[in-house]
Amino acid sequence: MAEGNPSQDCHLLNGWRLDVAGATTQQRSSQQQRSCLAFRESLQQTNSASGSEQLELEQEEEEQEQERVGVLLDCLGVAVPADGVADSWLCFGEFVGMGLEAAAMAGISPASSLLPSARRSATELSLRASDMPSFSGTKLAGACTWGKSSRVSTAGKGVQCSSNGPPPAWPGRAVDDGVKKNYTGPKPISLIGSTGSIGTQTLDIVRENPDKFRVVALAAGSNITLLADQVRTFKPSLVCVRHGDRVAELKEAIADVYPQPEIVVGDSGIVEVAQHPEAVTVVTGIVGCAGLKPTVAAIEAGKDIALANKETLIAGGPYVLPLAKKYGSKILPADSEHSAIFQCIQGLPEGGLRRIILTASGGAFRDWPVEKLKDVKVADALKHPNWSMGRKITVDSATLMNKGLEVIEAHYLFGAEYDDIEIVIHPQSIVHSMVETQDSSVLGQMGWPDMRLPILYTLSWPERVSCSESTWPRLDFVKMGSLTFKAPDRAKYPAMDISYAAGRAGGTMTGVLSAANEKAVELFLDERIGYLDIIKVIESTCDKHRQELVLRPSLEEIIHYDQWARVFAEDVAKKYEISPSATPVPV
Repeated sequence: MAEGNPSQDCHLLNGWRLDVAGATTQQRSSQQQRSCLAFRESLQQTNSASGSEQLELEQEEEEQEQERVGVLLDCLGVAVPADGVADSWLCFGEFVGMGLEAAAMAGISPASSLLPSARRSATELSLRASDMPSFSGTKLAGACTWGKSSRVSTAGKGVQCSSNGPPPAWPGRAVDDGVKKNYTGPKPISLIGSTGSIGTQTLDIVRENPDKFRVVALAAGSNITLLADQVRTFKPSLVCVRHGDRVAELKEAIADVYPQPEIVVGDSGIVEVAQHPEAVTVVTGIVGCAGLKPTVAAIEAGKDIALANKETLIAGGPYVLPLAKKYGSKILPADSEHSAIFQCIQGLPEGGLRRIILTASGGAFRDWPVEKLKDVKVADALKHPNWSMGRKITVDSATLMNKGLEVIEAHYLFGAEYDDIEIVIHPQSIVHSMVETQDSSVLGQMGWPDMRLPILYTLSWPERVSCSESTWPRLDFVKMGSLTFKAPDRAKYPAMDISYAAGRAGGTMTGVLSAANEKAVELFLDERIGYLDIIKVIESTCDKHRQELVLRPSLEEIIHYDQWARVFAEDVAKKYEISPSATPVPV
């Protein structure tokens, strides 16, 4: 293994340049010394691709620890406050030392240049990462790719968790207290995205449980026929359509409905649905960053959020979570994986969470050889083996980008560090996700692959609603057969590394990742680019954004860079553009 030269450049570890794009700046109190120790441990840990055991770490006195970390910070070009390292507000827990072979597998090249010699203040470091060093040749320059994959997967000495467990204020942390029923009768809900996959399954639940839930407001896109049927069945008092020129069509379709609902239009109309005065819970089933503003509006109105929109936290996590705490709003995950984690940690004591294990079906191409992916057609990508979902999310499942985005979402929802979130392929989709506790126990949530179950739990939490066996078949372990798990093929699923890298970079990078993916998938579904071009468009967009990365974005900056990423991604995609198929796949 190559050796770095400490006398020349002590930020080189075993020949590899340290990446500071994942570093975050935040106020530290009692956890400051723990962060310093985690930083020192991560620098000393080296893992080979064969999974060799971690180096034994010597325990040193507090004074020696502070001195060592202070020297390292100094070499990294970060100004250390006069009152010492332990009182600084820098957290460098994201640094990971990697062996040559393991790093090469991750696509990381040896360091070819040194860090800038000029010292930078902590404030400068927190504002912009454009001047930070990068691993040349990574999937995403400026962030370490899936640095702890081999360390998490090896069972030798147990997982060293750098996370301090779920923070005290994470939404929905309390089960018995904090739940206040301020309504009578069925729980009133607003539904954003009523004609989509999440929306229609939510309404299936309401239809089956009229004594538990009622719909007070609906927001939909362009499917006026389906929306009219929903209005006729559930009789909401407020309805929103995306485009004003469809209002007359809707009015004609629901002319026989009494009483007539109020009809609103566009973005402002969606916000009205989100803030409906009767609604207690708002289900966000709308895809993309378009769901961010109505979610923020609902939080500001004190509504609980049944979150089925990944982008709300992926793009807006640093902004949304403090807002939820301020207004006392609970964010409850409605997708299967995060609902599984949420169910597993109910009653888990503070600091009890060690590791999150997200399961993935592997998507449409889990049994395809990598060499065959160049021949993928749209129809192939839409054949999910287990789940019935929308077109976009089905393609995300094929690329495994959906799982990468879920890693970022889990980081924000449950307070786990990226090093402590793992992905495993589970073809049967029976175990929806698992958590490992500090005592090495593993808890998992199981059930048939049916999106209605996590949606139901989100709506009914903390209660458990009795379901009919005719429509909710019981899990039969004898008939179910074997359950299998395997490591994901990183050559087949490069979106994983991109997602971990973007998550470690933080700030606006995760929103750019999501927006670029959304645009690339849209272009693929329109048959304008090939399947393998999806990841190329995403990589190029994220790499370009390094120059303008904002670590602590405002809502306006989040929205701005979401829009920028879509425009840039479409422009990049032009060099991969292909002729549209003569027989496009029907919607």
